[in-house]
Amino acid sequence: MLLVQIFIAAFAVFAISRTFVRFREGAIGRGWLVFWVLFWLAAGAAALLPKSTEWFARLLGVGRGVDAVIYVSIICLFYIVFRIFVRLEKIEHDITLLVRDKTLGGRPDREQP
Repeated sequence: MLLVQIFIAAFAVFAISRTFVRFREGAIGRGWLVFWVLFWLAAGAAALLPKSTEWFARLLGVGRGVDAVIYVSIICLFYIVFRIFVRLEKIEHDITLLVRDKTLGGRPDREQP
């Protein structure tokens, strides 16, 4: 077994433990708990059993299992960045409305001089 496999598997166990801590703190919901636990279990399994990714590669029509994992990871990362971007835009919009409301004395329909 390679050192990188042990490191990834150990990190997956650590990440799962942190996910449960965040769930108990109320920082994430049950759906996200299930998602992240399944994700880290899959990452750990792929690290410990690298041949297991070959069927996934065949399913996607990719030559090697590691390539399939990288492609899917990149797609997931872009989706996460998109979600963060959308949430950030909403937060900025909400802050703008809040500041505008406070500046105008609680009357958002009043125009500034």
